[in-house]
Amino acid sequence: MTRNQTVFALVMMMLAAPAAAGAAAQLPNYSKTPAELAAIAPTGGAGGSGNAKVQVVTILGDPSKPGPYSQLLKVGPHAAIAAHHHAGDRIGTVLQGTWMFGYGPSFSKEALRTLPVGSVYTEPADAPHFAMTGDEAVTVLITGTGPTDTVYENPADDPTKK
Repeated sequence: MTRNQTVFALVMMMLAAPAAAGAAAQLPNYSKTPAELAAIAPTGGAGGSGNAKVQVVTILGDPSKPGPYSQLLKVGPHAAIAAHHHAGDRIGTVLQGTWMFGYGPSFSKEALRTLPVGSVYTEPADAPHFAMTGDEAVTVLITGTGPTDTVYENPADDPTKK
């Protein structure tokens, strides 16, 4: 997927998300080059996994409030993210690296699907999913409609509670 196709897909998803949710959200005028996006410091916040190897960079909107948002998940090598779910539907696009992603109530290497750059996947509302990275860092663009959260299927897996 080319950079232009990725940007076009992002814009279309952001425009469709409020309509699908019945919200009357107004998108701001917004444009960032890849270099400008790379310069944004991690923000953390709603929708992040809490995993120390995952940096969350909110690039548009506020995922803790109603309305559309976009986040970059910058995930370090050799990260494993336990099964969890979020409020609200989310769409992921792999921008860098190879993301291994699966659905289900508990982490299972056998259930992981390998998603190279350009891959798109969904995180349906309240549907448990999990992920991991291999030897390289991964960047994933997440787009959704807030408010969102992160709830681990097994509370003992929640890294923010350790």
